[in-house]
Amino acid sequence: MNISDKSRQELFKLSQSDIFKKDINTVNRQKHNPFLKNGRVDIDAYIEFVTLYNEFINHKPKPFAPMINKFMKL
Repeated sequence: MNISDKSRQELFKLSQSDIFKKDINTVNRQKHNPFLKNGRVDIDAYIEFVTLYNEFINHKPKPFAPMINKFMKL
């Protein structure tokens, strides 16, 4: 990917900005994973999210169909 000299100079100037560094650190401190509880993955939270998301996008679940293959190799 080639960027112009002007863009390169703008990016360099931005990377030297104390205010930008402070903003990035603030964003980094405030991020969190909503599926982690006490350092472990909370499967119930994930399933609830996926269920509500599918409902939101009006996704119709497919009926269960058992697998019929007897010999499956990975």
